[in-house]
Amino acid sequence: MIYYKTKEDISFIKESCLLVTKTLAHVASILKPGVTGKQIDKAAEEFILDHNAKPGFKGYRGFPGTLCISPNEQVVHGIPTDVEFKETDIISIDCGSYMNGYFGDSAFTFALGGVSDSVIDLLSTTYESLYKGIEEAKVGNRIGDIGFAIQSHNESKNYSVVRELVGHGIGKNLHEAPEVPNYGKRGRGPKIKDGLVIAIEPMINMGKKGVKQENDGWTIRTKDNLPSAHYEHTIAITENKTEILSDHSPILASIKNNTEIKNISLKK
Repeated sequence: MIYYKTKEDISFIKESCLLVTKTLAHVASILKPGVTGKQIDKAAEEFILDHNAKPGFKGYRGFPGTLCISPNEQVVHGIPTDVEFKETDIISIDCGSYMNGYFGDSAFTFALGGVSDSVIDLLSTTYESLYKGIEEAKVGNRIGDIGFAIQSHNESKNYSVVRELVGHGIGKNLHEAPEVPNYGKRGRGPKIKDGLVIAIEPMINMGKKGVKQENDGWTIRTKDNLPSAHYEHTIAITENKTEILSDHSPILASIKNNTEIKNISLKK
């Protein structure tokens, strides 16, 4: 069942989402080669707790971290480790928070200073596709319109869309109906109605679309070991407008102030 949200619901979800993006901005301020996933995970947890909220992911179905940290060929759901980041790494960081009874969710892929131009193009294209999907998220359209826009944009650059993992509804639960695939056909899927709140999150591979799960039971990585990119916004769709509840601008500002992270051109 799809739970449509009131204005009050949306305001609370937005508050949680803005905390998520502030947390990711804080992480971006300390991210550099030599830092470990566990170090930034600890910083994120402390930041969320200091803002009178709880990590949205920690303990969810047994997940051990505050952040999902997925470098390079890892797609999503990477567990924070003691492995130091290298200057050639891209790092997908997914974060959730829980406050006032509602979840927030957003993700961003960071590129450290030594990342190649070909990988940067993957990140830029994936980010562009996120906004292509958001453009189709409006009352009267269907969920398939979102996936079609994301799929078309990425496949036009010969990148592959992961099929096994999708976006989702969000609210009082972290994952709600409907599923929001990053692929699809126009005019297919549930009709978008007033009050729908969803997380759209393209997961795009440089090589083939195949993925597999690591032995830890969480980490998803590409089968061909080529890089994967991941960006996510939570949005609210109403009769009057589609609003992006998570705001990446604090993250982009942190990147500009951190010389260890590539300040790449991300187009909306």
